[in-house]
Amino acid sequence: MGVPSIDEPETVTVETSRVSCDGGGGALGHPKVYLQIGPSRRVDCPYCDKRFVLKDGVPLGGHH
Repeated sequence: MGVPSIDEPETVTVETSRVSCDGGGGALGHPKVYLQIGPSRRVDCPYCDKRFVLKDGVPLGGHH
């Protein structure tokens, strides 16, 4: 209970609709990419599958 499945992406709640991901940097990271959250209110990194979810109450395309 409460243990994430290995198939589940890491999920990060964010307060802006534009985010960046570098896979954590260092030797295990990947090139930094900038991602735009769309109408689904989430976006997945194409390199590491980390999922960024826009926090409830934050307007799409805006800042909190």
